[in-house]
Amino acid sequence: MTETCRFSAALWRWQAQSGWFFVTLSEDASALVGERPRPPRGFGSVRVRATVGETSWTTSVFPDTESGRYVLPVKKAVRTAEDLDEGDSVDLTLELLE
Repeated sequence: MTETCRFSAALWRWQAQSGWFFVTLSEDASALVGERPRPPRGFGSVRVRATVGETSWTTSVFPDTESGRYVLPVKKAVRTAEDLDEGDSVDLTLELLE
């Protein structure tokens, strides 16, 4: 069974590596990811298909110990294709793949 969720969140830049941008998943989306049984993966990551506007890509979300939620990396090709910049609100559809 495929599980999908939709939410909006702000795009932010990771201070430790300024070229990396992320979106923090909503509480509901993080709970959905956290409840799903899955095989162990590096850094507690979970495979997903993300869609922003007309752009979809396969990636992983990662647990963020600071917020207690998961974070989604948003690569440059997606930011360029969807004209996104730091601080923009991003409407996302996230499909769990595992």
